[in-house]
Amino acid sequence: MTHILTRRTLGGAALAAFAIGGARAAAPDEIRVDWATYNPVSLILKDQGLLEKEFAADKINIRWVMSAGSNKALEFLNAGSLDFGSTAGAAALIAKVNGNPIKSIYVFSRPEWTALVTQKDSPIKAVADLKGQRVAVTRGTDPHIFLVRALAGAGLSEKDVKLVLLQHADGRIAMERGDVVAWAGLDPMMAAAEVESGARLFYRKPEANTWGVLNVREEFAKANPALVKRVLTVYETARKWCLAHPAELKASMMAATKLADPVISKQLERTDITSGKIGAVQAATIIEAGKALQAAGVLDDKLDMASITNGMIDPSYLPA
Repeated sequence: MTHILTRRTLGGAALAAFAIGGARAAAPDEIRVDWATYNPVSLILKDQGLLEKEFAADKINIRWVMSAGSNKALEFLNAGSLDFGSTAGAAALIAKVNGNPIKSIYVFSRPEWTALVTQKDSPIKAVADLKGQRVAVTRGTDPHIFLVRALAGAGLSEKDVKLVLLQHADGRIAMERGDVVAWAGLDPMMAAAEVESGARLFYRKPEANTWGVLNVREEFAKANPALVKRVLTVYETARKWCLAHPAELKASMMAATKLADPVISKQLERTDITSGKIGAVQAATIIEAGKALQAAGVLDDKLDMASITNGMIDPSYLPA
């Protein structure tokens, strides 16, 4: 009985101390960060143990989680199994609209990582040719958003095609097997399809690819703002290292993806990692994507895309 009373007393004392001292959260035991083959900087962070070195003295463990696409990173963030996740800017916007409590705080790349892809000898030549056809796509990702916008530009909607919902790598396989006539591709799988099976990118629009952004859970950021800033400082170190060591970056990506040099070279040719800053430029691209999705009937046209996007993007954690 004494043991129970003591525990209750200690609990009350702890609550009282919390009330007096304010909402000062204890540092977490671990930080959960994703790595993804569409985020080259994340591979270097992971391979070189840069975050582990940064937080060793704090006795904070780094847990690495693989994201197969923006949709998976956003699921993990929403579930609290990731603190930092890599996504496309427009995918983050859709998640935010649907109540995912995230902030977009950093840019890991400006890519042309998606296009519409078909087999080498396919009769598909233009977006309009997709009417009534089966198309592989990963819902909630930049390739999905790219497809919706491409269809709208051709006077079509998702209802005019038969979407086959698959993760990116499986979409490539379905396209190459002929299970679908086209695939909304994602690098490096898209580059592999080009190099290894002669797949054709029959519709490209680089400016409709939204930026690669790093997101943080709002709850984590509010409780640990100094840690978030330190994570971004280390991210910047890795990004600058990538620019200075292109051959080593390529080798790291080849090892992670098990893909050949020509494939990774193609991916890197269309991946710009010259700036990590996030702000008005990224917001404008994401807002434009949001409005296009409203016009296509994917998002509620009464939503204020500018307000939601500007509320999601937070440059305050960027290194000076």
